[in-house]
Amino acid sequence: MGVDDTKPRLERGETDESLRVDRDDTDRALAEKLAAIEAQSDKAVSRARERADAAMRAARENADHRSNETDASGQAIETIAKERSLEDDAVRGERAAADENLRRERAEHARVLSTLLPLERDKTDRHLLTERTRFDDALTHRDDFLGIVSHDLKNLLSGIVMSAELLARDGSAHDEETGPAVAAKRIRRYAARMSRLINDLMDVASIESGKLATTVKGGDAGALLVETVEMFQPAAAVKGIFIELEITERPLPADFDQERVLQVLSNLLANAIKFTAPGGKIGVRGERAGGELRFSVSDTGPGIPHHLLELVFERFWQAGGTDRRGLGLGLYICKNLVKAHGGRIWAESRLAEGSTFYFTIPETAGSVSPTASASPT
Repeated sequence: MGVDDTKPRLERGETDESLRVDRDDTDRALAEKLAAIEAQSDKAVSRARERADAAMRAARENADHRSNETDASGQAIETIAKERSLEDDAVRGERAAADENLRRERAEHARVLSTLLPLERDKTDRHLLTERTRFDDALTHRDDFLGIVSHDLKNLLSGIVMSAELLARDGSAHDEETGPAVAAKRIRRYAARMSRLINDLMDVASIESGKLATTVKGGDAGALLVETVEMFQPAAAVKGIFIELEITERPLPADFDQERVLQVLSNLLANAIKFTAPGGKIGVRGERAGGELRFSVSDTGPGIPHHLLELVFERFWQAGGTDRRGLGLGLYICKNLVKAHGGRIWAESRLAEGSTFYFTIPETAGSVSPTASASPT
């Protein structure tokens, strides 16, 4: 099982869909604004015409009043009525012509917009495609370079470790606390740290290329939890930290990649020890939950602000941005390893009280949760 190599295409699809939605929203907002402007324009014209009609009616009524006072003849009145009818017809004709001209102008404006907008968007899309191509090329070269350098560093590191082993054997006949033996221990410790960093870089390269591999087979997750806690007991004891392990039932059978899940648990437990003050407490728990196995690692550290709970799973994220003991890739790798199993990972935290990291994996390979990549609310 591995991370789906369609991930870049899915991300591009999401970007394109977001762009389409934004464009639809923009089109809708533009249409609404144009409609509002036209409506306001129509209202202004209508009010102006109403005022003009009112003024003309008042003038006619005044003229009629004067005609009555001067006792105008019936023929004169009839002539005035005909002239007014002709004037009314002329006004209606002029208004109809003005309305038609306005309609044509609006139609022409809409036609021009409908012609220019696709051209502008086509130009934008071509620019976007060009930039994507350049970005893809740069990303490919970067990932290739990263993979080659990581592989070469791994080979060189293997030589250093072998030399350290030979040095340790040579110093075994002497005092283990001085000379070659001490140097060999120091080299092995530094080499182990370098190896972890290189492995993280190689995992990231595999994730970005969609080639992160997992080997799934049946196993006992409970036994894996015990193994993980035993691995970290010495480091916790140095800081006076108590690790409490709780497994709700034994065994906890499931289909998973034992090395990869061990990698996730190790990262979470190492972080918990790192951020828990001396004398603190760490809880590790494994349980069955609705067709899944759910693991959690809690600590009594400083906690994580709520707005950062999603960011901690991003690449190169580090608490406070000042701790340089790692690359800030651990939780990002954990997220992708869990997703490769079809599971979920998330964090909950309260400032000054501590944090709890949860992740799940399906009990059976292939029974992927429909919300595998989502965090619970």
